[in-house]
Amino acid sequence: MAVAPESVLTQSLLDRCRERAPLYDRENRFCQEDFDELKAAGYLLMTVPRELGGLGMNLAQVARETRKLATYAPATALCINMHHYWVGVAADLWRSGDKSCEWMLREAAAGEVFAAGHAEHGNDLPLMMSSTKAERVDGGYRFTGRKGFGSLTPVWTRLGLHGMDTSDPKAPKIVHGFMPRETKGYTIKETWDVMGMRATRSDDTVLEGAFVPDKYIGRVVPAGAAGIDQFVLSIFAWALINFGNVYYGLASRVRDLTVESVKTKTSVAMSRPMAYHAEVQHGVAEMVMELEAIGPHLDTVARDWSDGVPHPDMPIKIVAAKHHAVEGAFR
Repeated sequence: MAVAPESVLTQSLLDRCRERAPLYDRENRFCQEDFDELKAAGYLLMTVPRELGGLGMNLAQVARETRKLATYAPATALCINMHHYWVGVAADLWRSGDKSCEWMLREAAAGEVFAAGHAEHGNDLPLMMSSTKAERVDGGYRFTGRKGFGSLTPVWTRLGLHGMDTSDPKAPKIVHGFMPRETKGYTIKETWDVMGMRATRSDDTVLEGAFVPDKYIGRVVPAGAAGIDQFVLSIFAWALINFGNVYYGLASRVRDLTVESVKTKTSVAMSRPMAYHAEVQHGVAEMVMELEAIGPHLDTVARDWSDGVPHPDMPIKIVAAKHHAVEGAFR
C-alpha cells in the first residue's frame, strides 16, 4: 500500500487562513495572502506526480486536504480547487499511460496556475455543450464568448476553457483549451460580489477571438454525451468530489460553532444554557447524523476513483456524492 504524502497544511497555516477569511469577505478581495502562503508550502503541487516534482497525491488524498482547508477558509479551498482539478485530470491521465497532458504537469510544477472557464449564461450542460465559439485557424483556435465564475481571476496563468466548433453542423465538436494569461483578445470583467465567497474572485472573462495555439489544446471531442472520454469524466470527478468536500468542511465548521454556542446561550425560560433544551439537542443530533453520512460517501467515491474500481455507473456515483454533500450541508 502506498504511503500517503504528508500534509502541507500545518496548524499555524490553517489558523492564519481562518483569521483572514472574514477580512477577505468584508473587503471583497482575493485571498492573496492565503494563496501566497499555500503556494509557498507546496499546496499547489499536491496533484503533480512525484516523478515530475510534485507531492503525488491522488483524488482521495487531495479531497481530504481540501476538506481540511475548507473548515478554516472555505472560499480559499474552493478557488484553489480549480487549479487542483485541472492538474489532477492531467495526473490521472499520466498515471494511466496517456501522456497527452504531461505538459500541464510540467507547467504546474514550474509554478503555472490553472483556473476554470466553463460557466456560461444559459448553458446548463457545461463541458458537453457551449455557447462559446471555437473557430479553427492556422496553428490553433480562436475563442469568442463569455465565461463566468472564473475563480482565481487575479492569479491564474492558464485559463482552462471550452468552446464549440460548428464548422461541420452535422458533427459539432467541443474544443478544450488553455489560454495563457498573456494572450490578446480577452477582457476580465470584475463582476464578483457574492457574500461568503468573495475571496474566490470568480470574475467573468469575455473572449473576443482569443487565440489558443495547438500546444495548449487539451482535447477535441464530439459535442454532447458522446464526448465524455476519460479527460472529460476526470474533470467531473476532480471538480465535483472536491466541491462536495468544500461544502462538507464548511458544514462541519458550522456544527462545531453551533455546539459551542449553545453551551453558553441562555433563555429567560431556562435555568441552564440552551444546550440542555431538548429541541436544541434534537437539532444538533440531526446535523451530526447528516454529516456522518456525507463524509464516508465522499470518501468512498474518491477512493474508488483513485483505485480505479471499474464502476460502470461511476458518473452517477460522482454526481450523487456531490449532490448529497451540498444538499446535506444546506440542511
